[in-house]
Amino acid sequence: MVLHPAERPAELTDTVPCSAVPADPDAVLARSALAASPSLRLQLGDVAADLIEAHTILHDGTVVLAVDPMTPTGGLLVAARGQPGAVRLDVTQLVPVAVRSRVWARVQVLGTSRRFDPGILDSCDSDTIMLLLDLPAVALWAVEPVEVGLTRDTGGTTVSVSAFRAAQPDPLAADQARDLQHLTQCHGDVLDRLATLVDPALTVGVARVVPVAVDADGIVLRAEAPDRHTDVRLPFAHRLTSHASLAEGLRMLLAQAARRGSACPPRSTASTQRTPVAVCDLPKGACGMSPV
Repeated sequence: MVLHPAERPAELTDTVPCSAVPADPDAVLARSALAASPSLRLQLGDVAADLIEAHTILHDGTVVLAVDPMTPTGGLLVAARGQPGAVRLDVTQLVPVAVRSRVWARVQVLGTSRRFDPGILDSCDSDTIMLLLDLPAVALWAVEPVEVGLTRDTGGTTVSVSAFRAAQPDPLAADQARDLQHLTQCHGDVLDRLATLVDPALTVGVARVVPVAVDADGIVLRAEAPDRHTDVRLPFAHRLTSHASLAEGLRMLLAQAARRGSACPPRSTASTQRTPVAVCDLPKGACGMSPV
């Protein structure tokens, strides 16, 4: 379970205004995983194929696949057209840094396939059109979801199709992997300061604290001990609306850590001796990780 520093479930974050909280966080996570993943597994009956850089998701939750109809997989898609739930899509979202237990979420979509209607382009924004143009130059197929499942370490759940269609990917989802890798590789000092916001009881005996997820509501740090790990969510002061606001969200957390550090004596953790393994070469404005 992901915990607050106060050991409350992450879903009970108080600091985000009710009007800004997504109606269905599971739907947002499912949409984010599908949108950000470079690959998915397509299953038709007993036949499965891995599609790499060959899918995207439209604003209304329709999944678009690029599959050559002259291939065996394409032939099965042709045969499955219009059959409710005949197409299964699987996506596994992995923690993008080197940790154990890297599976963050699994998404399964059962859907009905049909040939992609080019007329849909009239209602697509420019970003969606560019994503469609980036797909391989083969036949496009639209998969309309009829059932959506989400599995995490806390268990599995069924996501309402209407909620899935209404949700949009988290604004940080597309860049999450790059951001977490950058923090891990270049800003160990920042992570050490963020770690001071974690309940000390959760970091006893840990070998390191590493970021494993970030979204519009906060960043999740994993306290790793030799035989266990605990994920702790640090909520941002307010919900972020774009990737450009991530630096400000992190700076506010660092300011909170600085205030806590001035009020409390420093404590020693296994991660305090860590040094960055790389030098940050991003411009100050682009990185935003200047000292607080």
